[in-house]
Amino acid sequence: MRHRRFRPYRHIFAWTLAAAAALAAAPPNAPAPRTNCPRLSAGWYGDNRARLQEVIDARGTCAAGGNGGRPVAAFDWDNTVTKNDVTDATVSWALRHDRILRPASWKATSAWLTDAADSALTAACGDRVPVGTPLPTATNTRCTDEIFEIREAGRTMSGAAAFAGHWNHRRTVPQYAWVPQLFAGHTVAELSAYARRARAEALAAPVGATRTLGTHTVPAYVRYYDRQRDLVRTLRRAGFDVYIVSAGSEPVTEVWSRGVGIDAAHTIAIRSVLDRHGRITTRNEGCGDVPASRGEAIPYIDGKRCWINQEVYGVRGAAAWQRQDARHRTAIAAGDADTDVTFVGDATGAHLVLNRNKGELMCRAYDNADGRWVINPMFLEPLPRRHGLYPCSTSAYTAPDGTPGPVRRPDGSVVPDLADTVY
Repeated sequence: MRHRRFRPYRHIFAWTLAAAAALAAAPPNAPAPRTNCPRLSAGWYGDNRARLQEVIDARGTCAAGGNGGRPVAAFDWDNTVTKNDVTDATVSWALRHDRILRPASWKATSAWLTDAADSALTAACGDRVPVGTPLPTATNTRCTDEIFEIREAGRTMSGAAAFAGHWNHRRTVPQYAWVPQLFAGHTVAELSAYARRARAEALAAPVGATRTLGTHTVPAYVRYYDRQRDLVRTLRRAGFDVYIVSAGSEPVTEVWSRGVGIDAAHTIAIRSVLDRHGRITTRNEGCGDVPASRGEAIPYIDGKRCWINQEVYGVRGAAAWQRQDARHRTAIAAGDADTDVTFVGDATGAHLVLNRNKGELMCRAYDNADGRWVINPMFLEPLPRRHGLYPCSTSAYTAPDGTPGPVRRPDGSVVPDLADTVY
């Protein structure tokens, strides 16, 4: 049983010939956009507001004569629409309130969990509570530390690798897939309830607040970015269909996306396969030609492209992993990390990037090969300028087998090392 059936593909025929024509530059005698178009608020870096507004005016319902279809915008969630990670906030709340159920086997929670991680979790979390009942993580610091260190860093508290084996590094990362697997045995409604409580707690905490989780110091607060909330609202008023595509747990992301007016039907994240009783399992839904598995195809790097192609445009099979024609790609896409680089790069109007100093994403953004990359510092607690150049020509790209390499343009040429200039 799945989290929900696949959504209708409302954009298969949404772009008409008029929409395709809008991709080209307007002729010199084209009428100006109507003056009552939704306008973005101030507060953007440099000329970013004007550049985004130009795309909204050209692609939305305010385009002169209308564009004949509903363009799409897609946003990553964590650290793109919000400051800080909402999945981590939910994991933190769950660990502090004894909501993780003891699995029959830690090894069975992930296809890639190592013997070292299995032993560390078993030793730290013990076997005193029955399988399927809550672990006492609120008081058992060792158990909390092992779980959070594996989630955060992919290693045990002793430094041993928590995941090993073979996976496509542009389609998944085991510790991201492990989060919904940690909630196996719960219903979607239960996980959503935990996310709502974590959300209330994180929004009430002051900006900059931290807390101790085991022996880890973690952010205690989350904030919606006002500029991103305004951008989403403006896009929707201008006739765009706006989607979230996140590598977090889908029930968690859905709780948060409602806060910017985006419903569950427009929220895409890691979807757990449910058992016949409606409880979360350690299996996730697949994408394209990859079937349901224990996390082989999540919305991560190329996986985000696949999920958008499949869920928004109805592209099936292996083709969902490929870049589509302009009529079947987003107009605006926004992200903050290398996990977002593929779907953000697919946008035809603007590639919006929040600068968190992530290698491949920033190499492509600063290279600005098509002139459509829009870079903005983080809206809260922006990072200082990165020291030294981004290693674009040598190691900023991650290959499917996990090896680093140069970032290449579509024509195969190598992007040179680039400086950080927007911070």
